[in-house]
Amino acid sequence: MDQALPAACEAAELPPYPGLQIAAVTMVTTLEQAVAARDALLASDAIGFDTESKPTFVKGEVSTGPHLIQFATDQHAYLFQIGARTPEPVREILQAILEPTAPLKIGFGLSDDVKRLFAKLEIRCGGVIDLSVALRQPGQRNDLGAKSAVAKFFGQTLQKSKKISVTNWALPRLNDKQILYAADDAQVALRVYRHVVAIGHKLPPVKAIKFPRPGATE
Repeated sequence: MDQALPAACEAAELPPYPGLQIAAVTMVTTLEQAVAARDALLASDAIGFDTESKPTFVKGEVSTGPHLIQFATDQHAYLFQIGARTPEPVREILQAILEPTAPLKIGFGLSDDVKRLFAKLEIRCGGVIDLSVALRQPGQRNDLGAKSAVAKFFGQTLQKSKKISVTNWALPRLNDKQILYAADDAQVALRVYRHVVAIGHKLPPVKAIKFPRPGATE
């Protein structure tokens, strides 16, 4: 578990992380798909989790994200687009997935994600494991990101295009590059989690996230 991180020049020479194929990703567009996604995700002990938000470029502009919520099992990813008015049945399905302590929700850098989800949908995420924090080693100055974790544990390069990361995630129709980028962000976290557990690394206990009381102001 004390593997050193590859130097930047070495990481660039690593083989690419394969990621998911588009056939293994469901863009949830109907209530029936949302129910099927919920059932598949709740049948797992742990799921990958992430969100995407339309970038803000103007000083003082407040994000209206998240605009996309990504979940992943070991074989499949499910992407939920979240608009200004998310239908209540879909919000309830997301709540059923996110609020219980099981399945575990695994991701990288989830602090802002859970805060934005609460602000937008009033969903209090439970059972969250942020690998950026959980895998931080003594003396490590920065949190471990997904790209660094893939290089460290799998000897591969995770293709994370900056160009795609700053695209408009609020578009009504995402392109295949956006879909695969988002799906991999969720599933790679789950794969790293499975790996570190398999090699006997003990993660810190899951801590409950504190959210404002109903009606309270921060």
